[in-house]
Amino acid sequence: MCPQHLVTVWNPTYATNALEAHVRVLLDWARRQDVDPDDVYVWWGKVKSSQRQSAMPHLEAVVALSPDPDADLSQEVHLYLTDYRSLYVANVDAVSTADPRHDDLQHVPQYYDAESLQCDCWFLLRDIRLLVRDDLESVAAELRLLRNTRYNDRPLSLYGGMVDLPLLVTRDEPRQFFDATECEQLTGGASWAVFDSERGGVGAIEASLRLDHFGADAWRALDGTARRFVAMAEATLRQHRSDHAADLSPVAVLYGKALEVQLVALLRSGLQGLREQDCYVTVQGISMLLPDALPLTLTPLVQALAGEKLRAEHLSTVLRDGPWLVRECATAIDGFAREARNPAAHGDIVARDVVIRWRDRLLGVGCEGLLPRLARIRRV
Repeated sequence: MCPQHLVTVWNPTYATNALEAHVRVLLDWARRQDVDPDDVYVWWGKVKSSQRQSAMPHLEAVVALSPDPDADLSQEVHLYLTDYRSLYVANVDAVSTADPRHDDLQHVPQYYDAESLQCDCWFLLRDIRLLVRDDLESVAAELRLLRNTRYNDRPLSLYGGMVDLPLLVTRDEPRQFFDATECEQLTGGASWAVFDSERGGVGAIEASLRLDHFGADAWRALDGTARRFVAMAEATLRQHRSDHAADLSPVAVLYGKALEVQLVALLRSGLQGLREQDCYVTVQGISMLLPDALPLTLTPLVQALAGEKLRAEHLSTVLRDGPWLVRECATAIDGFAREARNPAAHGDIVARDVVIRWRDRLLGVGCEGLLPRLARIRRV
């Protein structure tokens, strides 16, 4: 049985920004000195409508999703949060009908008390990660990846499907959003709430990339975190492009992270059905089984894509545009890693013309972009 997750909508009338109020609690605890990591969390309440007199019909099923503290930590329970324009995913550590305002008020945003809100249940959230910001169509596309279990497992519709919240949903392709190894690789070990808060202000650049470079379809097809890294790379480039003394090496690192996120997602999908003996890759001299070795950085990812003939043939068959991925694309990414990403990631200054040349090839300035084409690849 596929793991179940939850989807709910935050109501902007309860607070100036309900989502930000919860993130602020997380950030306040994360930034305290000598705080126990177990104390970094926030409670999200499922507000009970004043118009509803009966009990929440599926409350028992929602509470049953509360993770077992002794269970496998890789089995994440997600709470997807949206106001239709933006979409976040939260890491659920517990679900409870007990009101935390009685004994844990410091982990509850103030507006619950200020508005005298009653809640059907509460979710203890360890982290909150941005998936889509200010893009209604991309929110709808992301939510279509989920299936509504109480509506015949149909893909979740943003219009007409948001009934009896929170929704119980599954994903056809399971995804870990809060894997510690991935977090270390992509954020330097910071929580996603901290990472997103410190790298805001790229919404306008995301819109520009969607409209002027990728096109709407390719932009939405790109993994949400990959979109974020591309926008951060462009923000850095555009800020310092006219300053010829500025080091543009961080641009290469950010584009490298975008590629890593997208390639890992493709490998997780493409490796399904491959024989175990063809699923090994060598990482730092150690032979490891894929996908257990994921996430990986660019050089091992190229080896995973194209280093073994049978695996490359399998990916070519099961992925749309797979032959291009394991040949031309893998060769280009290897060149980018050697010339720009790897030196930049190890603290070397990469020449401006090298960074800009690779940025243009990845984004598609004056040529077909590697990233827009990569974004369109899906399992056949």
